[in-house]
Amino acid sequence: MQNSSIKAPIYSLLEKHSNWKKNKFISNRKELQRLAKVGQSPLIMIISCCDSRVHASEIFESKPGELFIHRNIANLIPPYDAHSDNTGTAAALEFAVCALKVSHIIILGHSECGGIKNGYYLCKNDKKNADLFFVNKWLKILRPAFGKLSAHNSDQDGIEELEKTSIKTSIDNLIEFPFIKKRLDEDILSIHGLWHDIASGNLEMLDSETMEFKSC
Repeated sequence: MQNSSIKAPIYSLLEKHSNWKKNKFISNRKELQRLAKVGQSPLIMIISCCDSRVHASEIFESKPGELFIHRNIANLIPPYDAHSDNTGTAAALEFAVCALKVSHIIILGHSECGGIKNGYYLCKNDKKNADLFFVNKWLKILRPAFGKLSAHNSDQDGIEELEKTSIKTSIDNLIEFPFIKKRLDEDILSIHGLWHDIASGNLEMLDSETMEFKSC
């Protein structure tokens, strides 16, 4: 039998759901019922990190049905590989682009990213966390981005640079997906890079011409 203190967070969630049902659900009930009937048709897909401090729907004050969100460790896009078993992110991209016909894909990175930090040390000196077998395999995706880092005075500077460089590399990987490249060529899809600072709430956007992040 589980200790009551272990169950407490679950009870808290259930209580919050009850409050949501009585308040936010009621105020949005007609729209949610419409969406349940006709389905979703979001214009924007966001690839975000699993980090519990970063919620795209909250940051952008989105309504139900506005954003198609896929989350993974460190908001990474793996290189295109039709024979890979790493299909979770690829499948989400394919569904968003080919089935939902989204017009925009956003890669949303953030400050103090644990995935980027672990990936940095994994790439630098093959430092692996023995308890994180699958995470270690996933973070190898960061090697090309790590190889593009400039000389820096500290590991912290390198980690912060990798947070943004990895977004650029993920965009490069996105373009290699045939169904994405096709729609880019047809000018019916655009790709964006954003970086969110957790502590300040500030947002930076990747300038497609200078390839530098600028405050929004």
